Amino acid sequence: MVKTQTQEVAFAPVDNARLAMLCGALDENLRQIENALDVTIARRAERFSVAGDPAQVGLAARVLRRFYDLAARELTLEDIQLGLVEITRAPVEGAPESPALRLPRKSELSARTPRQAQYLQQMRTHDITFGIGPAGTGKTFLAVAAAVDAFERDAVKRIVLTRPAVEAGEKLGFLPGDLAQKVDPYLRPLYDALYDLMGYDKVGRLFERGAIEVAPLAFMRGRTLNHSFIILDEAQNTTPEQMKMFLTRIGFGSRAVVTGDVTQIDLARGQASGLVDARSVLSDVRGIAFTLFQSEDVVRHPLVQAIVDAYERRPARKK
Repeated sequence: MVKTQTQEVAFAPVDNARLAMLCGALDENLRQIENALDVTIARRAERFSVAGDPAQVGLAARVLRRFYDLAARELTLEDIQLGLVEITRAPVEGAPESPALRLPRKSELSARTPRQAQYLQQMRTHDITFGIGPAGTGKTFLAVAAAVDAFERDAVKRIVLTRPAVEAGEKLGFLPGDLAQKVDPYLRPLYDALYDLMGYDKVGRLFERGAIEVAPLAFMRGRTLNHSFIILDEAQNTTPEQMKMFLTRIGFGSRAVVTGDVTQIDLARGQASGLVDARSVLSDVRGIAFTLFQSEDVVRHPLVQAIVDAYERRPARKK
């Protein structure tokens, strides 16, 4: 039998404006807290009754008090969802501090989990870094942020973005246009991060100058990339041969970041993943760092972590 507990939370003196901000329109903020923490919240005026698992009830009570304190200003739905991610992450003793990044459009961007801080630190101190983990953990966005930071500090002369052209379980058929237009759909997450961090106009100018380059992985063979920050995204869809080819493109003064999710491999059945292979082959090579993200590092809608956990709990299907 599942043990449940009920805890009362009350606020005094009563501030109706803060209460309204805390609850949100039609109590939407309370529903977000309920779904994220798997509790039930009932409200009467300034008094809240939280029911559920004892550990989650205590956490929900702290969350309500925290958001009530923040409700002196307007709380958006995004504030609630992002706040839930941050509040529910327990600090890890000895976790590295997030390095400060120089970004044109964001005055401050910092890690929201200890592994994200480790990842940023590794990209600053290692020539090759692997970020492996589920969707929503910031692998790609933080890699682009580190690339922009290195470019703005003049540590590299250009940013190179690449990924294998493998469809996610679908056949897209013929794609019209020149090479850049054909590759665009595959690199859209990288473009979105660049636009967010640098602005559309600046990114456009850097593309024109060749300071930012996009290339399908197949076109990397035979090249040597010096003084570049190179990002290989969706690396779970490389073959071991492609991964070796990519990693040996690294030239003087360059850094490379390889990102991927080994649970979302879209290669043909029976074909080995270059990312899985690289983790095994290169784990002891000095100068190469690995960050292995978990579901608790997901920094998206709170339901994303629950979805990742649910899929991880499901028994493996027979092939």
